[in-house]
Amino acid sequence: MTGPAPVVSVLMTAYNRERYIAASIESVLAQRFADFELVITDNQSTDGTLAIARAYEARDPRVRVVVNERNLGQFGNRNRAATLARGRYLKYHDSDDLMYPHCLEQMVSHLEAEPRAGFALSTAWAWPGGPMPMLLSPRQCYEREYLGFGLFMCGPACGLFRADVFRALGGFDEDGVHADHLFWLRACARHSVLLLPADLFWYRTHAGQEFLSPRAAREYARLPGRVWDALASAECPLDGDDLEQARRNHAWGVAKHTWRDVRAGRLGLAVYRLRQSQMSLVDLARYVRRPRRHEMAGVPLDANGDPPSPAWVRLPPREP
Repeated sequence: MTGPAPVVSVLMTAYNRERYIAASIESVLAQRFADFELVITDNQSTDGTLAIARAYEARDPRVRVVVNERNLGQFGNRNRAATLARGRYLKYHDSDDLMYPHCLEQMVSHLEAEPRAGFALSTAWAWPGGPMPMLLSPRQCYEREYLGFGLFMCGPACGLFRADVFRALGGFDEDGVHADHLFWLRACARHSVLLLPADLFWYRTHAGQEFLSPRAAREYARLPGRVWDALASAECPLDGDDLEQARRNHAWGVAKHTWRDVRAGRLGLAVYRLRQSQMSLVDLARYVRRPRRHEMAGVPLDANGDPPSPAWVRLPPREP
């Protein structure tokens, strides 16, 4: 493709989404922010997905369709799409989701106004603790995840990434359906994150999603061990009492999910989860305690102990 590089590369990975992909593409083309390209990487679909994507490519020069030579898996396909991007920002958009018309406009304007952030995150629900946008340091990201009510549960579509930051991080691990969580573990330990207002896109749920498969349940059971390792890493931004509480909160979650497996008759999965957790019996005895979490964990505070007001509500000083 020739011509100047766009500001944003919207990356749509697709596999057998003929029922949804047309509406998903239309939602991108309807964006009020128009300086983008839409790169669609098809993962060897066997239905009409590719034909629909090609039809849009034929009539809109912003759309580019690439067919992988083989099925690369979910996160292999996401990494492949990133190598094709020309924009300075990367925005993943799943081929069964819908972007609201203000999505790119909001995400780009906020991230461009905050050069300290490596990437921005928005979800379908409001972030607790204060008004958005809110800049979090690596320590505050980990506090929100392990001492508050979560951050790393976001899917790739929640983010707007600086392309150079994403590539320097090496993209996604290709280690199953929890690869996005593993990415946040690395990315949030190294870069500040800008939390954005909610309701920028609609995340569709349906029976055909990969994370609902039995295989995915076993892959997710490997995640606690990677988290335990991350909390023990020298790169972990937590320390002292906060780190100990984070370990207790995590250990409680492992025990809770293991007990749910047992009650549901999934004994093999329960045993597998414990073995993969990287926690010894000594660790379990030491750390399994009722969790303590607070919605203000990881919230930056001003000199008065309040969440800082975003730039768009700051008033000039009053004249005497």
